[in-house]
Amino acid sequence: MNPVPATTGGAGLCSLARRAITGWALLGGVLLLAVVLVNVWTVIGGMIGFPFAGDFELSEIGVAVAAFMFLPYCQVQGENVTADVFTSNASPRWLYIFTAIGGALAFVFGCLLIWRMYFGMLDQKAYNLTSAILQFPVWVAFIPILISIAFLILAALVTLVESVSGAKNAS
Repeated sequence: MNPVPATTGGAGLCSLARRAITGWALLGGVLLLAVVLVNVWTVIGGMIGFPFAGDFELSEIGVAVAAFMFLPYCQVQGENVTADVFTSNASPRWLYIFTAIGGALAFVFGCLLIWRMYFGMLDQKAYNLTSAILQFPVWVAFIPILISIAFLILAALVTLVESVSGAKNAS
């Protein structure tokens, strides 16, 4: 259970960050919908003689990118993995402290991930790796993934700031 209220209203940088992260997640949903439409086209097109070449490649890349686009939203909403069985009897102050620790860990993980994924993108670009059928340059998919990780870092900072503030005010 996340003690930090998952609000999208209000003013300030945290609220602005929450709205941007929510918008990014909604774009991830649109991308996932596009993947579904490609698969529908593949099935129906295959039945009537108009198959969609490269559908597997687009599905693979689209789902991977969409999954990364959802990570910051899960963080800022407090819907990542939690161990409620251990915290069910904890005071609100301790819940805020645990959430702050989780935010700090997510921040460190995000920083490590963006660093390594950036160099992974550069390697994919240097090797000119493309998908087999569509010849789609794989490094291009790293761009929205890196943006997603940057949003994850921002979401971690938001939860960290809000949790520390909540811990100070909790009884």
